[in-house]
Amino acid sequence: MLVETMPTVSCRYSGELRCVATHQRSGAVLMTDAPIDNAGKGEAFSPTDLVATALATCMLTIMGITANSRGWSIEGSTADVDKQMTETGPRRVEILRVHLKLAQHLSEEQRSLLQRVAEQCPVKRSLDPSIHLELIWS
Repeated sequence: MLVETMPTVSCRYSGELRCVATHQRSGAVLMTDAPIDNAGKGEAFSPTDLVATALATCMLTIMGITANSRGWSIEGSTADVDKQMTETGPRRVEILRVHLKLAQHLSEEQRSLLQRVAEQCPVKRSLDPSIHLELIWS
């Protein structure tokens, strides 16, 4: 029996190397633009910027779920991502360097657990192993 499901995200090409994506459940909308180094204007997230964003926000979310289940707060924790594309061969993400800074009030034991769970985030598990990932904690 085939069950029809609603798409999670609907995307529309709007011209000039731009797309508009709509999250179906919430109605949230975002636009993508091709980067300057790939014939675009670079005026919005590029599709590969969204890969970097997905990784960082997934790690923070997984840490937040763990913290919430223990009654901790990780508010103020941050993740900054440096993305590097290949310079030769097929264009793809080559390196994602994630700089994670946990809230100052966390103990070493809490930090250690949060670092372990961040390593298990679904986006990280879904990325092609050819992408070099560097996690830098502070």
